[in-house]
Amino acid sequence: MIDGPRLEPASGRPARQLVVLVHGYGADGHDLIGLGEAWRTILPDAAFIAPHTPDPCPAAPGGRQWFPLSVRNPEEIRRGVAEAGPKFDAFLDRELAHYGLADKDLALVGFSQGTMLSLWVGPHRPGRIAGIVGYSGLIAWSLQREHNSAHKPPVLLVHGENDPVVPSIALPATRNALTGAGFQVESHMSPGLAHGIDADGIARGGRFLQDVLLPEEAAARRSAAH
Repeated sequence: MIDGPRLEPASGRPARQLVVLVHGYGADGHDLIGLGEAWRTILPDAAFIAPHTPDPCPAAPGGRQWFPLSVRNPEEIRRGVAEAGPKFDAFLDRELAHYGLADKDLALVGFSQGTMLSLWVGPHRPGRIAGIVGYSGLIAWSLQREHNSAHKPPVLLVHGENDPVVPSIALPATRNALTGAGFQVESHMSPGLAHGIDADGIARGGRFLQDVLLPEEAAARRSAAH
């Protein structure tokens, strides 16, 4: 069963939102649960969970993988997310039912391979989720042949300028593919950053999650700013 470290709402009240943190290749949920710690104060009624995929990663002893990566070409990634998607979907169904929430209350935050999986699963959910944050990842589906979902949640893409694992060209390529399919996309290139998440990326991710999970509060903030 997919499971991992979790944080219940900082407010002590029942969860009103669910943020799922999706780790990268060779890591596990402990790698990302710190994001939940960083965002708990601005999303006090959100539950955070960073699931471990149950599949071990041969290239990283003790690490895990959502799907195998060997040749790392688009077809391998496309096949991988399509195969991993149903298991991850079932996990999301279980967690939403546990908290009594719906897709509209759900946000996905992926890193690297976790971004690939989130960008596949999120738009294909039964209902429109609140949004997707993708760190250091890329898109894995062919828009013309495979992206047949009517759901187009807002997306934030953040990437390191000096990423040696997923080259930074993945950011504009993914942004262009998503916007071309009708998604609303924000993006940011982190100067000098390698394959990771910096403080600016964490702050941008937090603001985005506030906007999509707390839209009324976000509108009030924008109104006050003017």
